[in-house]
Amino acid sequence: MTDAYAVFGNPIAHSKSPLIHAAFARQTGQDIVYSALPAPLDGFVEAVAVFRRQGGCGANVTVPFKEQAYALATRLSPRAQAAGAVNTFRFESDDLYGDNTDGAGLVQDLTANLGLDLAGKRILLMGAGGAARGVILPLLERQPDGVFIANRTASKAVGLAQVMGAGKSLSAGGYADLSGQFDLVINATAASLAGDLPPLPEAIFAPDALAYDMMYGKDTPFLSFARERGVRTADGLGMLVEQAAEAFLLWRGVRPETAPVIQLLRGV
Repeated sequence: MTDAYAVFGNPIAHSKSPLIHAAFARQTGQDIVYSALPAPLDGFVEAVAVFRRQGGCGANVTVPFKEQAYALATRLSPRAQAAGAVNTFRFESDDLYGDNTDGAGLVQDLTANLGLDLAGKRILLMGAGGAARGVILPLLERQPDGVFIANRTASKAVGLAQVMGAGKSLSAGGYADLSGQFDLVINATAASLAGDLPPLPEAIFAPDALAYDMMYGKDTPFLSFARERGVRTADGLGMLVEQAAEAFLLWRGVRPETAPVIQLLRGV
């Protein structure tokens, strides 16, 4: 019997996750079917319950439901607990196990696919929502010189840093508080969705810096801003595939090869 998985979001029709997991299944010989399922903004919990009753084995969760998924889980992985957000469910007999694979996916893309050694680097993380929250601790585990969280509402960034354990390696504030240059600048804001650019200083990028936008599939004002300043850029497609591979491993016990899937999606 084919095992069923899905991704829940709103909107969700644009999701590449069904393509990714179909490719993973072919590569690893796993018998699964994976669907993109829209959930009403006020009906996420019921949508998950219905899918589970219908025999679903697990699910991914994307915008805007990651915090609701965290609250819904009956058991959490350490990285989901730290992130305060869940993007992957594994349905167990008595438990709804919640995990967060976003940070692992980002770090894997940065280090393995883009060849960036994060140790000793100055990192700027733009945004203080669920997308940012899920990647802070995995970034800190790579021992950068420091991570600064910047947000238009500075108090939200400061609050997030305090929850995550602000200190020598983690600090936060508004864009007006930025000083110096950064080796890695990550856009985890919703600005790209609206075609906006966060108010970055002109000289924010260090020589040989990388500008990384979690958005994928379109050129963004942030990436254009970086390219105009001679900076290397990357979108979030690699992160999407890598976090999916982490979820696939959780569900099926095998980690697929990601490079051919990233190449496949670049050609779609």
